[in-house]
Amino acid sequence: MARVAGIELPRNKRIEIGLTYIYGIGRKTAADILATAAVPLERNTDDLSDDEVATIRRVLEEDYRVEGDLRRDVTGNIKRYIDIGSHRGIRHRKNLPVRGQRTKTNSRTRKGPKRTVAGKKQAPVR
Repeated sequence: MARVAGIELPRNKRIEIGLTYIYGIGRKTAADILATAAVPLERNTDDLSDDEVATIRRVLEEDYRVEGDLRRDVTGNIKRYIDIGSHRGIRHRKNLPVRGQRTKTNSRTRKGPKRTVAGKKQAPVR
């Protein structure tokens, strides 16, 4: 089993798909990495030789930020927004959508389940 950037790549999948299990690598980046490492896209993760795994690992370390480093950068950026009090930071602090989505009807994922607020009882109609 191939281990790259601290992640066990899944068995019996194409290496192009297997690399996307690493945080910070999508399909395009995976294809670019494999082109740089001269590994065919169709090859399965089980069929990789040790040299090919080492080459992929070297390309990742030299050219890309992935996993822990990338997570630390993203967390640091969010913390910076919160500290300077920017609009994005305030939205992060209040646990609301950050990128301009509407919140009147949607955004239940970000806001959590509905909390019903008790209102006044309506006066009887005469």
